[in-house]
Amino acid sequence: MRTFRIGGIHPEENKLTHEVETVVAPLPKQAIFPLSQHIGAPAKPVVKKGDRVKVGTMIAEAGGFVSAPIFSSVSGTVVKIDTAVDATGYRTPVIIVNVEGDEWEEGIDRSDKLETVEAHPELTPEGIVESVKAAGVTGMGGAGFPTFVKLCPPPTAKAECVIINAVECEPYITSDYRLMMEHADEIVVGLQLLMKAAKVDRGYIGIEVNKPKAIALLTEKVKADPRIEVVPLKQRYPQGGEKQLVDAVIRRQVPAPPAIPVNVGAIVQNVGTAFAVYQAVMKHKPLFERYTTVTGKRLAHPGNFLVRMGTPMRELIDLCGGMPEGDNKLLAGGPMMGKALSSVDVPVCKGTNSVTVISDSEARRKPADPCIRCAKCVSVCPMGLEPYLLATASAKQMWDKVEAECITSCIECGSCQYTCPSHRPILDNIRFGKSKVMGIIRARNAKK
Repeated sequence: MRTFRIGGIHPEENKLTHEVETVVAPLPKQAIFPLSQHIGAPAKPVVKKGDRVKVGTMIAEAGGFVSAPIFSSVSGTVVKIDTAVDATGYRTPVIIVNVEGDEWEEGIDRSDKLETVEAHPELTPEGIVESVKAAGVTGMGGAGFPTFVKLCPPPTAKAECVIINAVECEPYITSDYRLMMEHADEIVVGLQLLMKAAKVDRGYIGIEVNKPKAIALLTEKVKADPRIEVVPLKQRYPQGGEKQLVDAVIRRQVPAPPAIPVNVGAIVQNVGTAFAVYQAVMKHKPLFERYTTVTGKRLAHPGNFLVRMGTPMRELIDLCGGMPEGDNKLLAGGPMMGKALSSVDVPVCKGTNSVTVISDSEARRKPADPCIRCAKCVSVCPMGLEPYLLATASAKQMWDKVEAECITSCIECGSCQYTCPSHRPILDNIRFGKSKVMGIIRARNAKK
Protein backbone atom coordinates (compact mmCIF):
# COMPACT_ATOMS: atom_id res chain seq x y z
CA MET A 1 0.00 0.00 0.00
CA ARG A 2 1.35 3.41 -0.96
CA THR A 3 2.52 6.09 1.44
CA PHE A 4 5.30 8.67 1.73
CA ARG A 5 8.78 7.45 2.57
CA ILE A 6 10.12 9.78 5.26
CA GLY A 7 8.82 10.22 8.81
CA GLY A 8 5.19 10.37 9.85
CA ILE A 9 3.08 9.63 12.94
CA HIS A 10 -0.28 8.08 13.87
CA PRO A 11 -2.28 10.48 16.06
CA GLU A 12 -5.66 9.41 17.41
CA GLU A 13 -8.31 10.01 14.72
CA ASN A 14 -11.25 11.34 16.73
CA LYS A 15 -13.40 11.52 13.57
CA LEU A 16 -16.53 12.17 15.64
CA THR A 17 -18.59 13.43 12.68
CA HIS A 18 -17.54 10.82 10.10
CA GLU A 19 -21.07 9.62 9.40
CA VAL A 20 -22.94 12.83 10.25
CA GLU A 21 -24.60 14.12 7.07
CA THR A 22 -24.01 17.71 6.07
CA VAL A 23 -26.57 20.31 7.11
CA VAL A 24 -27.02 23.71 5.45
CA ALA A 25 -26.14 26.29 8.10
CA PRO A 26 -28.59 29.18 8.56
CA LEU A 27 -27.66 32.58 7.18
CA PRO A 28 -25.70 34.73 9.61
CA LYS A 29 -27.22 37.92 10.98
CA GLN A 30 -24.14 39.80 9.86
CA ALA A 31 -21.40 38.59 7.54
CA ILE A 32 -17.74 39.56 7.99
CA PHE A 33 -15.42 39.20 4.98
CA PRO A 34 -11.66 39.45 5.65
CA LEU A 35 -9.75 40.74 2.62
CA SER A 36 -6.88 38.28 3.22
CA GLN A 37 -8.42 34.84 2.68
CA HIS A 38 -5.57 33.50 0.55
CA ILE A 39 -1.82 33.44 0.17
CA GLY A 40 -0.63 36.57 -1.64
CA ALA A 41 -1.82 40.15 -1.83
CA PRO A 42 -5.06 41.03 0.02
CA ALA A 43 -8.12 41.74 -2.10
CA LYS A 44 -9.13 45.39 -2.61
CA PRO A 45 -12.70 46.55 -1.82
CA VAL A 46 -14.92 47.52 -4.76
CA VAL A 47 -17.92 48.41 -2.58
CA LYS A 48 -18.49 51.18 -0.04
CA LYS A 49 -20.70 51.78 2.97
CA GLY A 50 -24.37 51.79 2.00
CA ASP A 51 -23.98 49.67 -1.13
CA ARG A 52 -26.51 46.87 -1.67
CA VAL A 53 -25.08 43.44 -2.52
CA LYS A 54 -26.53 40.09 -3.51
CA VAL A 55 -25.30 36.54 -3.05
CA GLY A 56 -22.47 36.27 -5.58
CA THR A 57 -21.72 39.99 -5.88
CA MET A 58 -17.98 40.70 -6.06
CA ILE A 59 -17.13 42.92 -3.09
CA ALA A 60 -13.32 42.90 -3.42
CA GLU A 61 -11.08 42.42 -6.45
CA ALA A 62 -7.73 40.65 -6.64
CA GLY A 63 -4.93 42.84 -5.30
CA GLY A 64 -2.18 41.40 -7.51
CA PHE A 65 -1.27 38.38 -9.62
CA VAL A 66 -1.10 36.06 -6.60
CA SER A 67 -4.45 37.11 -5.15
CA ALA A 68 -8.15 36.32 -5.54
CA PRO A 69 -11.43 38.25 -5.56
CA ILE A 70 -13.97 37.90 -2.74
CA PHE A 71 -17.71 37.55 -3.23
CA SER A 72 -20.59 38.23 -0.91
CA SER A 73 -22.27 35.10 0.43
CA VAL A 74 -25.36 37.04 1.52
CA SER A 75 -27.67 39.75 0.27
CA GLY A 76 -27.95 42.97 2.21
CA THR A 77 -26.22 46.28 2.86
CA VAL A 78 -22.54 47.07 3.38
CA VAL A 79 -22.48 48.69 6.82
CA LYS A 80 -18.77 49.37 7.11
CA ILE A 81 -15.29 48.67 5.80
CA ASP A 82 -13.33 48.24 8.98
CA THR A 83 -10.90 45.92 10.75
CA ALA A 84 -11.68 42.81 12.78
CA VAL A 85 -9.78 39.94 14.38
CA ASP A 86 -9.26 37.04 11.97
CA ALA A 87 -7.76 33.57 12.41
CA THR A 88 -4.24 35.04 12.72
CA GLY A 89 -5.25 36.84 15.93
CA TYR A 90 -4.55 40.25 14.39
CA ARG A 91 -7.00 42.91 13.30
CA THR A 92 -7.12 42.92 9.50
CA PRO A 93 -9.26 44.81 6.93
CA VAL A 94 -12.78 43.42 6.50
CA ILE A 95 -16.05 44.23 4.75
CA ILE A 96 -19.13 43.87 6.97
CA VAL A 97 -22.59 43.24 5.48
CA ASN A 98 -25.91 43.28 7.31
CA VAL A 99 -27.96 40.34 6.04
CA GLU A 100 -31.36 41.24 4.57
CA GLY A 101 -32.59 38.15 2.78
CA ASP A 102 -31.12 35.68 0.30
CA GLU A 103 -31.26 37.25 -3.16
CA TRP A 104 -28.80 35.73 -5.64
CA GLU A 105 -27.07 37.28 -8.64
CA GLU A 106 -28.59 36.25 -11.96
CA GLY A 107 -26.56 33.77 -13.97
CA ILE A 108 -25.69 31.41 -11.10
CA ASP A 109 -27.07 27.95 -11.90
CA ARG A 110 -28.65 26.66 -8.67
CA SER A 111 -29.99 23.43 -10.17
CA ASP A 112 -28.76 19.95 -9.22
CA LYS A 113 -28.26 18.90 -12.85
CA LEU A 114 -24.83 17.34 -13.34
CA GLU A 115 -22.86 19.04 -16.11
CA THR A 116 -20.19 16.93 -17.80
CA VAL A 117 -17.06 17.90 -19.69
CA GLU A 118 -18.28 15.94 -22.73
CA ALA A 119 -21.44 18.06 -22.88
CA HIS A 120 -19.37 21.26 -23.10
CA PRO A 121 -16.95 20.95 -26.03
CA GLU A 122 -16.66 24.75 -26.07
CA LEU A 123 -14.54 24.68 -22.90
CA THR A 124 -10.87 25.44 -23.53
CA PRO A 125 -7.96 25.20 -21.08
CA GLU A 126 -7.63 28.97 -21.13
CA GLY A 127 -11.36 29.44 -20.59
CA ILE A 128 -11.38 27.07 -17.60
CA VAL A 129 -8.46 28.90 -16.00
CA GLU A 130 -10.17 32.26 -16.53
CA SER A 131 -13.43 31.00 -14.98
CA VAL A 132 -11.56 29.65 -11.96
CA LYS A 133 -9.69 32.92 -11.57
CA ALA A 134 -12.81 35.06 -11.93
CA ALA A 135 -14.69 32.95 -9.34
CA GLY A 136 -12.05 33.52 -6.66
CA VAL A 137 -11.29 29.82 -6.21
CA THR A 138 -8.40 29.12 -3.85
CA GLY A 139 -6.98 26.03 -2.18
CA MET A 140 -9.65 24.71 0.21
CA GLY A 141 -7.36 22.60 2.37
CA GLY A 142 -6.10 25.47 4.50
CA ALA A 143 -3.16 27.09 2.67
CA GLY A 144 -5.43 29.12 0.38
CA PHE A 145 -3.17 29.39 -2.69
CA PRO A 146 -5.06 30.91 -5.67
CA THR A 147 -6.00 27.92 -7.83
CA PHE A 148 -5.51 29.55 -11.22
CA VAL A 149 -1.83 30.24 -10.39
CA LYS A 150 -1.19 26.52 -9.93
CA LEU A 151 -2.75 25.91 -13.34
CA CYS A 152 -0.25 28.34 -14.95
CA PRO A 153 3.13 26.77 -14.07
CA PRO A 154 6.38 28.57 -14.96
CA PRO A 155 7.93 27.80 -18.38
CA THR A 156 10.63 25.73 -16.69
CA ALA A 157 8.07 23.24 -15.33
CA LYS A 158 5.87 20.79 -17.21
CA ALA A 159 2.78 19.32 -15.58
CA GLU A 160 2.18 15.62 -16.19
CA CYS A 161 -0.70 14.88 -13.81
CA VAL A 162 -3.22 16.37 -11.39
CA ILE A 163 -3.43 14.82 -7.91
CA ILE A 164 -6.56 15.41 -5.84
CA ASN A 165 -5.80 15.55 -2.13
CA ALA A 166 -8.68 13.66 -0.51
CA VAL A 167 -6.53 12.37 2.36
CA GLU A 168 -7.90 14.42 5.29
CA CYS A 169 -5.28 13.00 7.67
CA GLU A 170 -5.76 15.72 10.31
CA PRO A 171 -7.61 14.39 13.39
CA TYR A 172 -11.25 15.40 13.99
CA ILE A 173 -11.92 16.91 10.51
CA THR A 174 -14.48 15.17 8.24
CA SER A 175 -15.65 17.95 5.89
CA ASP A 176 -13.75 16.54 2.88
CA TYR A 177 -15.06 13.04 3.57
CA ARG A 178 -18.66 14.23 3.68
CA LEU A 179 -18.11 16.22 0.49
CA MET A 180 -16.87 13.07 -1.25
CA MET A 181 -19.81 11.01 -0.04
CA GLU A 182 -22.36 13.64 -1.06
CA HIS A 183 -20.88 15.12 -4.26
CA ALA A 184 -18.65 12.46 -5.82
CA ASP A 185 -19.89 13.10 -9.38
CA GLU A 186 -19.12 16.82 -9.21
CA ILE A 187 -15.66 16.12 -7.78
CA VAL A 188 -14.81 13.80 -10.68
CA VAL A 189 -15.94 16.42 -13.21
CA GLY A 190 -13.92 19.01 -11.28
CA LEU A 191 -10.84 16.82 -11.64
CA GLN A 192 -11.48 16.40 -15.36
CA LEU A 193 -11.72 20.19 -15.69
CA LEU A 194 -8.44 20.63 -13.81
CA MET A 195 -6.78 18.04 -16.06
CA LYS A 196 -8.05 19.84 -19.17
CA ALA A 197 -6.89 23.20 -17.83
CA ALA A 198 -3.44 21.80 -17.01
CA LYS A 199 -3.29 19.96 -20.38
CA VAL A 200 -2.50 16.60 -18.80
CA ASP A 201 -3.97 13.14 -19.36
CA ARG A 202 -3.40 11.59 -15.92
CA GLY A 203 -5.41 12.22 -12.79
CA TYR A 204 -5.18 10.67 -9.32
CA ILE A 205 -7.39 10.86 -6.22
CA GLY A 206 -5.44 10.00 -3.07
CA ILE A 207 -7.61 8.72 -0.17
CA GLU A 208 -6.48 7.10 3.07
CA VAL A 209 -7.78 3.59 3.76
CA ASN A 210 -9.72 4.73 6.83
CA LYS A 211 -12.31 6.01 4.34
CA PRO A 212 -13.32 2.75 2.58
CA LYS A 213 -16.77 4.04 1.56
CA ALA A 214 -15.24 7.05 -0.21
CA ILE A 215 -12.66 4.85 -1.94
CA ALA A 216 -15.37 2.48 -3.19
CA LEU A 217 -17.69 5.30 -4.29
CA LEU A 218 -15.08 7.29 -6.22
CA THR A 219 -13.59 4.13 -7.75
CA GLU A 220 -17.05 3.37 -9.14
CA LYS A 221 -17.45 6.96 -10.41
CA VAL A 222 -14.15 7.00 -12.36
CA LYS A 223 -14.59 3.57 -14.00
CA ALA A 224 -15.60 5.18 -17.27
CA ASP A 225 -12.47 7.36 -17.44
CA PRO A 226 -9.27 5.28 -17.74
CA ARG A 227 -7.15 8.41 -17.27
CA ILE A 228 -8.14 8.68 -13.60
CA GLU A 229 -7.05 6.39 -10.77
CA VAL A 230 -8.25 6.32 -7.17
CA VAL A 231 -5.19 5.60 -5.00
CA PRO A 232 -5.80 4.04 -1.54
CA LEU A 233 -3.11 5.27 0.85
CA LYS A 234 -1.82 3.89 4.12
CA GLN A 235 -3.13 5.80 7.13
CA ARG A 236 -0.33 8.12 8.16
CA TYR A 237 0.02 11.77 9.18
CA PRO A 238 0.88 14.19 7.46
CA GLN A 239 -0.02 12.37 4.24
CA GLY A 240 -2.12 15.38 3.17
CA GLY A 241 0.99 17.53 2.83
CA GLU A 242 1.58 18.33 -0.84
CA LYS A 243 5.08 16.92 -0.97
CA GLN A 244 4.15 13.84 1.02
CA LEU A 245 1.15 13.17 -1.24
CA VAL A 246 3.24 13.49 -4.40
CA ASP A 247 5.76 11.02 -2.96
CA ALA A 248 3.01 8.58 -1.99
CA VAL A 249 1.08 8.70 -5.26
CA ILE A 250 3.72 9.02 -8.03
CA ARG A 251 6.90 8.20 -6.09
CA ARG A 252 8.64 11.50 -6.80
CA GLN A 253 10.15 13.71 -4.09
CA VAL A 254 9.84 17.46 -4.41
CA PRO A 255 13.16 19.26 -3.73
CA ALA A 256 13.57 21.97 -1.09
CA PRO A 257 11.98 25.41 -1.64
CA PRO A 258 11.59 27.23 -3.91
CA ALA A 259 10.72 23.94 -5.69
CA ILE A 260 7.01 23.07 -5.83
CA PRO A 261 5.15 19.89 -6.90
CA VAL A 262 4.89 20.96 -10.55
CA ASN A 263 8.70 20.86 -10.70
CA VAL A 264 8.35 17.07 -10.58
CA GLY A 265 5.32 17.03 -12.86
CA ALA A 266 2.41 17.19 -10.38
CA ILE A 267 -0.31 19.75 -9.72
CA VAL A 268 -1.96 19.08 -6.35
CA GLN A 269 -5.47 20.34 -5.55
CA ASN A 270 -7.68 19.70 -2.55
CA VAL A 271 -10.89 17.73 -3.08
CA GLY A 272 -12.89 20.79 -1.98
CA THR A 273 -11.08 22.83 -4.62
CA ALA A 274 -12.09 20.33 -7.31
CA PHE A 275 -15.72 20.77 -6.23
CA ALA A 276 -15.34 24.57 -6.29
CA VAL A 277 -13.83 24.39 -9.79
CA TYR A 278 -16.84 22.37 -10.97
CA GLN A 279 -19.20 24.98 -9.54
CA ALA A 280 -17.21 27.90 -10.97
CA VAL A 281 -16.94 26.53 -14.50
CA MET A 282 -20.18 24.57 -14.88
CA LYS A 283 -22.54 26.52 -12.61
CA HIS A 284 -21.00 30.02 -12.92
CA LYS A 285 -20.91 30.11 -9.14
CA PRO A 286 -18.23 32.12 -7.33
CA LEU A 287 -16.64 30.71 -4.20
CA PHE A 288 -18.70 31.99 -1.27
CA GLU A 289 -19.62 28.87 0.73
CA ARG A 290 -17.83 25.73 1.84
CA TYR A 291 -18.13 22.44 3.77
CA THR A 292 -16.94 22.88 7.37
CA THR A 293 -16.75 20.47 10.30
CA VAL A 294 -17.65 21.77 13.78
CA THR A 295 -16.38 19.26 16.30
CA GLY A 296 -15.03 18.50 19.74
CA LYS A 297 -15.45 15.74 22.32
CA ARG A 298 -17.43 17.97 24.67
CA LEU A 299 -19.75 19.50 22.06
CA ALA A 300 -23.33 18.27 22.47
CA HIS A 301 -24.00 17.84 18.74
CA PRO A 302 -20.85 18.04 16.55
CA GLY A 303 -21.61 18.10 12.84
CA ASN A 304 -20.76 19.00 9.26
CA PHE A 305 -22.19 22.13 7.69
CA LEU A 306 -22.43 23.90 4.35
CA VAL A 307 -21.52 27.39 5.53
CA ARG A 308 -21.73 30.78 3.89
CA MET A 309 -18.37 32.51 4.25
CA GLY A 310 -18.41 35.43 6.62
CA THR A 311 -20.48 33.48 9.19
CA PRO A 312 -19.07 34.02 12.71
CA MET A 313 -17.90 30.77 14.29
CA ARG A 314 -20.02 31.56 17.35
CA GLU A 315 -23.17 30.83 15.30
CA LEU A 316 -21.85 27.42 14.19
CA ILE A 317 -20.92 26.47 17.74
CA ASP A 318 -24.44 27.43 18.84
CA LEU A 319 -25.82 25.01 16.22
CA CYS A 320 -23.87 22.26 17.96
CA GLY A 321 -25.31 23.00 21.38
CA GLY A 322 -23.11 25.93 22.38
CA MET A 323 -19.66 26.20 23.90
CA PRO A 324 -19.14 23.58 26.63
CA GLU A 325 -18.80 24.78 30.20
CA GLY A 326 -15.35 25.46 31.57
CA ASP A 327 -12.18 26.53 29.78
CA ASN A 328 -11.86 25.56 26.13
CA LYS A 329 -9.47 26.14 23.26
CA LEU A 330 -11.02 27.06 19.92
CA LEU A 331 -9.14 26.12 16.75
CA ALA A 332 -9.59 27.08 13.11
CA GLY A 333 -8.65 23.68 11.69
CA GLY A 334 -7.61 20.52 13.50
CA PRO A 335 -5.40 19.97 16.56
CA MET A 336 -2.19 19.33 14.62
CA MET A 337 -2.05 22.31 12.25
CA GLY A 338 -5.02 24.45 13.29
CA LYS A 339 -4.65 27.98 14.62
CA ALA A 340 -5.84 28.80 18.15
CA LEU A 341 -8.39 31.63 18.05
CA SER A 342 -8.77 34.52 20.44
CA SER A 343 -12.46 35.06 19.67
CA VAL A 344 -15.55 33.02 18.75
CA ASP A 345 -16.54 35.85 16.40
CA VAL A 346 -13.81 35.02 13.85
CA PRO A 347 -15.61 34.39 10.52
CA VAL A 348 -15.52 31.30 8.34
CA CYS A 349 -13.27 31.95 5.34
CA LYS A 350 -12.25 30.07 2.19
CA GLY A 351 -9.75 27.89 4.06
CA THR A 352 -11.87 27.08 7.14
CA ASN A 353 -12.30 23.33 6.87
CA SER A 354 -13.00 22.88 10.57
CA VAL A 355 -13.87 24.61 13.83
CA THR A 356 -12.53 22.44 16.66
CA VAL A 357 -13.27 22.88 20.35
CA ILE A 358 -10.74 21.26 22.70
CA SER A 359 -11.11 21.20 26.47
CA ASP A 360 -8.52 22.81 28.69
CA SER A 361 -7.40 19.43 30.01
CA GLU A 362 -6.73 18.21 26.44
CA ALA A 363 -5.04 21.41 25.30
CA ARG A 364 -2.91 22.26 28.33
CA ARG A 365 0.78 21.65 27.78
CA LYS A 366 2.95 19.82 30.23
CA PRO A 367 6.04 21.66 31.51
CA ALA A 368 9.00 21.36 29.15
CA ASP A 369 11.94 19.24 30.30
CA PRO A 370 15.49 19.27 28.91
CA CYS A 371 16.05 17.54 25.57
CA ILE A 372 17.16 13.95 26.16
CA ARG A 373 18.65 13.55 22.65
CA CYS A 374 16.28 10.68 21.81
CA ALA A 375 16.00 11.86 18.15
CA LYS A 376 12.31 10.96 17.95
CA CYS A 377 11.65 14.35 16.34
CA VAL A 378 14.20 13.52 13.64
CA SER A 379 12.70 10.10 12.91
CA VAL A 380 9.14 11.45 12.46
CA CYS A 381 9.95 14.60 10.46
CA PRO A 382 8.39 14.08 6.99
CA MET A 383 10.85 16.56 5.45
CA GLY A 384 13.97 14.81 6.75
CA LEU A 385 15.00 17.78 8.91
CA GLU A 386 16.54 17.93 12.40
CA PRO A 387 13.80 19.68 14.38
CA TYR A 388 15.67 19.75 17.72
CA LEU A 389 18.54 21.63 16.02
CA LEU A 390 16.25 24.07 14.18
CA ALA A 391 14.31 24.80 17.36
CA THR A 392 17.39 25.40 19.51
CA ALA A 393 19.15 27.54 16.90
CA SER A 394 15.95 29.56 16.34
CA ALA A 395 15.62 30.21 20.06
CA LYS A 396 19.21 31.51 20.01
CA GLN A 397 18.46 33.61 16.88
CA MET A 398 21.15 31.88 14.82
CA TRP A 399 19.52 32.83 11.51
CA ASP A 400 22.41 31.88 9.20
CA LYS A 401 22.54 28.46 10.83
CA VAL A 402 18.83 27.67 10.53
CA GLU A 403 18.71 28.91 6.93
CA ALA A 404 21.62 26.64 6.06
CA GLU A 405 19.77 23.76 7.76
CA CYS A 406 16.75 24.30 5.43
CA ILE A 407 14.27 25.66 7.97
CA THR A 408 12.09 26.92 5.10
CA SER A 409 11.42 23.29 4.13
CA CYS A 410 9.44 22.78 7.36
CA ILE A 411 5.73 22.24 6.61
CA GLU A 412 4.75 22.96 10.24
CA CYS A 413 2.91 19.66 10.61
CA GLY A 414 3.68 19.40 14.33
CA SER A 415 4.90 15.79 14.22
CA CYS A 416 8.09 16.73 16.08
CA GLN A 417 6.32 18.43 18.97
CA TYR A 418 3.69 15.67 19.12
CA THR A 419 6.28 12.96 19.61
CA CYS A 420 8.67 14.80 21.97
CA PRO A 421 8.81 12.98 25.35
CA SER A 422 10.17 16.15 26.98
CA HIS A 423 7.22 18.26 25.81
CA ARG A 424 9.53 20.87 24.33
CA PRO A 425 8.03 23.70 22.22
CA ILE A 426 9.87 22.54 19.12
CA LEU A 427 7.37 23.71 16.51
CA ASP A 428 6.81 27.06 18.24
CA ASN A 429 10.51 27.88 17.99
CA ILE A 430 10.75 26.60 14.43
CA ARG A 431 7.79 28.73 13.32
CA PHE A 432 9.46 31.77 14.87
CA GLY A 433 12.74 31.00 13.13
CA LYS A 434 11.10 30.19 9.82
CA SER A 435 9.21 33.50 9.72
CA LYS A 436 12.41 35.41 10.51
CA VAL A 437 14.44 33.60 7.86
CA MET A 438 11.75 34.05 5.20
CA GLY A 439 11.75 37.79 5.98
CA ILE A 440 15.53 37.87 5.60
CA ILE A 441 15.29 36.03 2.27
CA ARG A 442 12.63 38.45 0.97
CA ALA A 443 14.72 41.45 1.98
CA ARG A 444 17.78 39.94 0.31
CA ASN A 445 15.91 39.26 -2.92
CA ALA A 446 14.46 42.78 -2.94
CA LYS A 447 18.00 44.20 -3.13
CA LYS A 448 18.89 42.16 -6.21
